[in-house]
Amino acid sequence: MADRPVPVVEKRLMDVKLGELGTWLGGRDFTPNGLIAALRKGHDRYYNKYINVKKGGFGGIAMLLAGYVALSYLWEYDHIKHDRWRKYH
Repeated sequence: MADRPVPVVEKRLMDVKLGELGTWLGGRDFTPNGLIAALRKGHDRYYNKYINVKKGGFGGIAMLLAGYVALSYLWEYDHIKHDRWRKYH
């Protein structure tokens, strides 16, 4: 018996082809409750994959810290760039 095709709305983002992206985005729930549910689902997936494991390591926390460092650098980039071009004489 052949597998039935999965509707575009039920596919994951990585499984959606570029031509189907508009249809996939149209099927998302962009209400405040839908966005909160999506964030909660993403947090649960991250937590179960990297933090809540039997043989845990430093990998999940290191990834989180690296993301924080990258975001804080982006937030302060204008200030860093301004200091770089300032003349001190």
